[in-house]
Amino acid sequence: MKIALLSPKGPLYRHRGGVFRKSLRYQPLTLTTLAALIPSDIQAHVELFDEGIQDVPDDLDADLIGITVITGTANRAYELATRFRAQGRTVVLGGPHVTLVPAEAARHADAIVTGYAEDSWPQLLRDFAAGRLKPVYAQAPDFSLDRPDMPFAQRDLFDKRHFLTQAVFEATRSCAHDCEFCVAPSAWGRRQFQKPVSWVIEDIRRVGEKRILFIDLNLVSDREYAKELFTALIPLRLRWFGLSTVLIAHDPELMELIARSGCRGLLLGLETLNPGSLRDTRKKFNGSVDYAKLISDLHSLDIAIQGCFVFGLDHDTPDVFDETVQFAIDTGIDLPRFALLTPFPGTPLHRRLQAQQRILTTDWELYDGQHVVFQPLNMSPQELATGHERAWKAVYRPSAIIRRLWKARAFEPLAIGANLGYRFYAHNLHRFYNCDWHLSPVGVPMGLHELAPIETKRKAVCG
Repeated sequence: MKIALLSPKGPLYRHRGGVFRKSLRYQPLTLTTLAALIPSDIQAHVELFDEGIQDVPDDLDADLIGITVITGTANRAYELATRFRAQGRTVVLGGPHVTLVPAEAARHADAIVTGYAEDSWPQLLRDFAAGRLKPVYAQAPDFSLDRPDMPFAQRDLFDKRHFLTQAVFEATRSCAHDCEFCVAPSAWGRRQFQKPVSWVIEDIRRVGEKRILFIDLNLVSDREYAKELFTALIPLRLRWFGLSTVLIAHDPELMELIARSGCRGLLLGLETLNPGSLRDTRKKFNGSVDYAKLISDLHSLDIAIQGCFVFGLDHDTPDVFDETVQFAIDTGIDLPRFALLTPFPGTPLHRRLQAQQRILTTDWELYDGQHVVFQPLNMSPQELATGHERAWKAVYRPSAIIRRLWKARAFEPLAIGANLGYRFYAHNLHRFYNCDWHLSPVGVPMGLHELAPIETKRKAVCG
């Protein structure tokens, strides 16, 4: 059996013409994990294609094509699926977007996989080999990542030269919180799934790198598991980077353990400086933390900060951009990152904005966190789009980079290189704001019954 596994990309991230360079791209785990999950009783030849680093051939020599889909890549995924099905190939779709809107995805595939696929993907392959493929494969009710036979991702199926790093790992999945805009609780629930710490350590040893990245949504969601993991990392003498909530501010002991385990950088979802917006987004717990002190405390432990902010929340006014940029500079956030509030389908945020008739488009290609797809409360869509781009440019101007890194005492090559990479990104965002549809007279709040004509007009404007 010949299997091709595809990761499509929207224009912002695509191999040819996208903004993101190799310097900002790590090797994803999805396709290499799916390849590892192919049962040994299936005689399969597998090829992987990631549009972030390569083109997908127009004609794939494959019996079955699996495509992983996030909302921002859904249009591209459906386009590829249509092409390959017309060629007589069997196409399977899976991933977060498919899990959130399965009925939509099913129209574009021979079969869909919803939820996590450790059980359902091998079963699908066996069914396909036996000629009895079913239309839907769902996550097993008793799903667990604590299993003795769990394989390690086949990272060698990608050429590591295409990525900043291949040493990407996952210890847990999902998160206990229910932030309004987050896909995770809607797609997979709030229970955190955990891999055995011993398995994670063995995976790291197999790869053999000393600088690694954890992509878990929230490594500290379960404090006891986190302590076990961080303690086990200490003897490996690693430098690792990962994600956490700001709640570590209330646990100095855990922060010190994180540092001793080799952590040199954390992505923190700071989201906003406005307490009202934190309440609206069900992230009120962030309000219990003094951001500036947390950043200072982490810097004192030699932990760099990637601070992520969201623009377009209901309490945001046009002055939010300059205020946030100034905060990032004053506190020395090593790598600030900004996103536009995006009401992904299936989330509470999407349901709320839909009920308020504030969704401006359901063109999924624009759902990448860098386009305005809804009507903000306290500014126009144009003000939100231009303010967002202005913030990127302001926080990555040379003087701002120097001031931030001086404050953080972070002049090592990695920090400088990452900042220069994001400076390039900031100054190329305009290439992907070539669809100024939301600035036209049609860019007003609407009901769902009005979306179809708006989409036609948007396509005409964008070309």
